[in-house]
Amino acid sequence: MFGFSFSIRLASLWSEKARSWVRGRKEVFESMQQVIDPAEGPILWMHCASLGEFEQGRPVLEKFKEDYPSYRILLTFFSPSGYEVRKNTPLANWVFYLPLDGKRNANRFLDIVQPRMAIFVKYESWFHYLYNLKKRGIPSLLISAFFRKEQTFFGIMGSLLRKLLDLYGQIFVQDEISSSLLREYHIKAPYAIAGDTRFDRVAAVAKMPFHHPDIERFCQDADTLVAGSTWEADEDMLAALHQSQQHLKMIIAPHEINELHIKSLQNKFHDLVLLSDLNNGKDLGDARVLVIDCYGMLSKLYRYGTLTYVGGGFNKAGIHNILEAAAYHKIVFFGPNHQRTAEAASLIALGVGISVSHPATFTQKAIDLLGNTESRKSLESKAAAYINHGKGATSLIMSHISEKLNSLH
Repeated sequence: MFGFSFSIRLASLWSEKARSWVRGRKEVFESMQQVIDPAEGPILWMHCASLGEFEQGRPVLEKFKEDYPSYRILLTFFSPSGYEVRKNTPLANWVFYLPLDGKRNANRFLDIVQPRMAIFVKYESWFHYLYNLKKRGIPSLLISAFFRKEQTFFGIMGSLLRKLLDLYGQIFVQDEISSSLLREYHIKAPYAIAGDTRFDRVAAVAKMPFHHPDIERFCQDADTLVAGSTWEADEDMLAALHQSQQHLKMIIAPHEINELHIKSLQNKFHDLVLLSDLNNGKDLGDARVLVIDCYGMLSKLYRYGTLTYVGGGFNKAGIHNILEAAAYHKIVFFGPNHQRTAEAASLIALGVGISVSHPATFTQKAIDLLGNTESRKSLESKAAAYINHGKGATSLIMSHISEKLNSLH
């Protein structure tokens, strides 16, 4: 841990993200002591590495708040990208950075918080925190865990990491592959297949009423492609389709919203209008591309798409959340880097997910689908069945949580 701490403090000299990581942990214990008093009521602690893990833990938090209103919730993050976006979430009473793992830090943290239960999401596991939770008899869960053979857990140097998994009171994995790996490597902690909680989340969002007059005025009755979390390489793909299909409209919600990125989009799409301009009364004119230059709307926008596209598939980190698009029963395109995403393989097998590497291929496939309503509707029905089949992880996890909490009283 010392080596990691030294490295990130060194990186903070030139990296804003690293500086945020360091700043966020200054006097974190003092800040926690000022606001957290375990005597005022029971506390649930959930820890997420970053924003993606929060979205997986979110359905459980929402259901927990509904079922256990007397509990207060502490949410911690490891990464600034999670903390900065969700530090004011109404789902938690307190949001903090997690102090770096270590015997002293873990004990001090647990002395302050005294949680009744701890929930870790997907990957993040810290030895001293888990060891001391177990030592104190505090139930700990790992939810939405997703394991693959190539992960460090199962490599030559993975034996120590696997011992971390043994410390959990319960592990809920997303799929059979993850479960079989835990079985193959003789993980001692109880584990079960629950599925991916994100299915519950995206399905719930898709059912929420949503009405935006400016966006609906832009779409009217035209075929529309909704593209979310796009990067420059994704936008090059979209530009090729845009040039060949004069009657197709596009809604683009870029992953990063800044002056430089907006300028790049304006250079690629000359008939572009910004949502902020429409909000301020600007006329649509002949605009065929609407850029969403604000955050927080994307998960609701896919409903407007005849087709959808999710970005990130040309980046090292891989594609963003394609379930958000599939939740509206839409066909979804994405780039080639999708191997770390289980749902991508499932959607590709159904024909609902389409991986594209070249603008010409993407353009032709999109044209084929736009011109074949019957084929498109058939695939949309498969997307609906896939989402419905994937729901239910939150209920399984909450049943276990209820059983554990009841046994503590």
